[in-house]
Amino acid sequence: MKLRDVMTNPVIRIHPEESVAVAARTLERYNIGALPVCGHDGKMCGLLTDRDIVTRCLAAGRSPSTTKVADVMTSKVIAARPDMDTNLAASLMGREQIRRLPVMENGKLCGMVSLGDLAVQDETSIEAGDALTEISSNLSSRG
Repeated sequence: MKLRDVMTNPVIRIHPEESVAVAARTLERYNIGALPVCGHDGKMCGLLTDRDIVTRCLAAGRSPSTTKVADVMTSKVIAARPDMDTNLAASLMGREQIRRLPVMENGKLCGMVSLGDLAVQDETSIEAGDALTEISSNLSSRG
């Protein structure tokens, strides 16, 4: 099975100049944990997670209303292509300690895949479980 078969599309995204407050409301409205950050050209320049908001904005004493998404987003983003095998994607997510994987084609965002998306597929449920175990064990060892 390929990522194109399980990815979410269209993808809710946000512009890097938007405020963190707008981003947080968008995450809540769509009940999602991450927003790809894309410029006007449609190219992805980062990923903003709920954890980024908490650790880089709130915990740092910044105001969500005046802080820009670009100031707190994760700029090093691991991405995949739509023709990537889902088992390989699950392994990549475990190795890279990520729960969400943007899917890019021709330099543009075309979908998102979460560990949850992979966990509900018969073909990848074991690999997704292994990836989550790897992520969780590494989190607990950070103590």
